[in-house]
Amino acid sequence: MVDTRARGLDALKEMLPGVVPDGATGLSDGGVADELGDMSLDHVFGALWTRPGLDRRSRSLVTLGALIALRAGDELKLHFQIARHNGLSLEEIEEAIYHMTGYAGYPAAVSARRVAREVLRRS
Repeated sequence: MVDTRARGLDALKEMLPGVVPDGATGLSDGGVADELGDMSLDHVFGALWTRPGLDRRSRSLVTLGALIALRAGDELKLHFQIARHNGLSLEEIEEAIYHMTGYAGYPAAVSARRVAREVLRRS
């Protein structure tokens, strides 16, 4: 049976091609709180993103809502890219930002818009 770290690494490589170097077995870089990256591979990408109950597109939409509410700009940068890879259109991402104004407030939505404009470009 494949362990959660390997499943998480595979999922992350599929959703963000080229971000994780070939041959990597984790996200450790030797810095402060080094284990945090591998913990996210185990617990988030390996255990949650690989569950059968929701497809990746749906998981991306739920994740964007949570990260917008938390005003987690750095994580949003990554997850806007993942959302596009998982099939969300630019318009759907915009609607998620608009929708969150009613639940997380305008400051959170404006913050998410700033990050989206930094990461995503209209074609």
